[in-house]
Amino acid sequence: MSDQKRFTITAALPYTNGPVHIGHLAGVYVPADIFARYQRMKGSDVAFICGSDEHGVPITIKAKKEGITPQELVDRYHKIIGDSFKEFGISFDHYGRTSAPVHHETASAFFTKLYDDGKFIEQVTEQLYDPEADQFLADRFVIGTCPKCGNTESYGDQCEKCGTSHNGTDLIDPKSAITGNKPELKETKHWFLPLDQYSDWLNEWIVEGHSKDWKANVLGQVKSWITDGLHPRAVTRDLDWGIPVPVNGADGKVLYVWFDAPIGYISATKEWAAQEGKNWEDYWKSEDTSLLHFIGKDNIVFHCVIFPAMLKAHGDYLLPENVPANEFLNLEDDKISTSRNWAVWLHEYLQDFPDQQDVLRYVLTANAPETKDNNFTWKDFQARNNNELVANLGNFVNRVIVLTNKYYDGVVPETSDLTQRDQDVIDQIKTFPKSIGESLDRYRFREALQELMSLSSIGNKYIAEEGLEPWKLVKTNPEQVQNIMYVCLQITTALAILSEPFLPHTSEKLKSILCHAELDSASASWNRVAGNEPLLKSGHKINKSELLFSKIEDEQIQAQLDKLEATKAANATTTTPNLMPQKEETNYDDFMKMDLRVGEILTAEKMPKTDKLMVMTVDTGIDKRTIVSGIAKHYTAEELVGRKVTVLANLAPRKLRGVESQGMILLAEDPDGKLVFVNPDDAVVNGSTIA
Repeated sequence: MSDQKRFTITAALPYTNGPVHIGHLAGVYVPADIFARYQRMKGSDVAFICGSDEHGVPITIKAKKEGITPQELVDRYHKIIGDSFKEFGISFDHYGRTSAPVHHETASAFFTKLYDDGKFIEQVTEQLYDPEADQFLADRFVIGTCPKCGNTESYGDQCEKCGTSHNGTDLIDPKSAITGNKPELKETKHWFLPLDQYSDWLNEWIVEGHSKDWKANVLGQVKSWITDGLHPRAVTRDLDWGIPVPVNGADGKVLYVWFDAPIGYISATKEWAAQEGKNWEDYWKSEDTSLLHFIGKDNIVFHCVIFPAMLKAHGDYLLPENVPANEFLNLEDDKISTSRNWAVWLHEYLQDFPDQQDVLRYVLTANAPETKDNNFTWKDFQARNNNELVANLGNFVNRVIVLTNKYYDGVVPETSDLTQRDQDVIDQIKTFPKSIGESLDRYRFREALQELMSLSSIGNKYIAEEGLEPWKLVKTNPEQVQNIMYVCLQITTALAILSEPFLPHTSEKLKSILCHAELDSASASWNRVAGNEPLLKSGHKINKSELLFSKIEDEQIQAQLDKLEATKAANATTTTPNLMPQKEETNYDDFMKMDLRVGEILTAEKMPKTDKLMVMTVDTGIDKRTIVSGIAKHYTAEELVGRKVTVLANLAPRKLRGVESQGMILLAEDPDGKLVFVNPDDAVVNGSTIA
């Protein structure tokens, strides 16, 4: 760890197609917050930066499924995620978003600089294209078999099973995620970052240069990528949601989300610096700044290969001093899965366990997947709270505060003739900033937390040592009890200070109990605990005791286990794996905007060169119009003519393969995937409205 005193600390931008779960917290946000708080307490100048990642294909897919715009989707989850982080105590200096104007400007300028400097390769390549949907299949619009591990549900940009990053054209037997059809290859122009040109430099900088200070899992993955051979990687995509490519002739193309997302760290820093009256360039371009990226292992390639290559190509920016990536956290011995709803969501935890943020922070740190995948169970969560937080830390602090109020009316007692035992404990207290700090400097957060708890254990042993318990000595040797309680109050104050990075809500509560204004000031720095001045002076008056932690009962844990069992049952009974979830609640006024009418199909003809599209003339009672529908695999033209159908008549027209469709026919999909018309049982005239 360098001696630099300015830190730019980034935490992976959460993707705004859903809320944050405990896997994200354990892998990224809790360790990043611990480190940022620790550095602030040491007096470092810290910019702790994060924000919502709001571009990319998954956003558009989910928005389309829910019938809303991508902006509406990201606005919803930006608020849920941001509010959850704030309540949980993640102390970002700034939480931005990649849909913000300053980010669009920053990412566009970054691309333009590399473009003007000739850092990109411009290529016309064949990309997967869905003719029925009339669009290219970027990233997660295509699903197929991973060429490396054989996973049959690999996405077009990355396999979530083995972690391999690839292009959609690398997939075996690819299928369109939009229509399910086999895509065809079609030429399109894109700009590529030639990663192969940075291979030797990356090997020298990371694999050799950081062999002793970067984590083995990070080095191993980077080395594997370099050994397998780096290839040019597209930095643009054929999409309509994202940052437009700032080049003439690039209409309909946006910056690839993994090009623009890490630039979000820079744009968010700009926003923060402008608000604080600081120079943002000090945090990204000054050599006396340490740049650190906290991420999960699925983001190693982007932060240790692609983004560094981008920064190197630009030439004006710092390179990361470290990327302490963590492995994955499982839930009840099963991989966390957002699609299967197998997760503990942060916003739900905060509702189910009010004012118990630090319990989850503690358990996730104690179980942090620092060197290998680890496991979260609700039983372990309960045991750690009851046996470690309540019985160890909480018990010691409560005893000390209660006895101080009972014996001395809350006033810190005077001392006289401290014994060697007393002095040894005081000397021990002074060693903890160094021992905890050394673990944090090496990103060993579990080890650092264990050190903190060992200070509490020292306190418990000291106050309850056989024959020296203050509640037994208070009548026979009151002077010795004064010494014991004075020392215990020094331990308690040290815990109030040193626990802040790990348990900020507990630290704040304990400082309030100790009623010491200096504990909330700059003088209560990390190294103050190692100084010679008393942490809490004789004569100071403290407040009454209040419980730091409460016991978690079996009923609370069973409720969480029942919730997971309900998820399992729902997954087991789902006959259609891709069944669309219920959309957000709508209101009566919005429903009444839809003009639903009974119509009749007059003519039907299968669209040439497609498997699914049928072109029909429909009598809606108010007119005769053309409607295109993807039902050709389910019905012949002859079967359709004369059929009564339900039509959404006021749907905005849309061109499909060059034919303008002027409405939508309502159909349902049965468990076997067959499309079935939604019709009234009784005969009604064409144009009859449905309400």
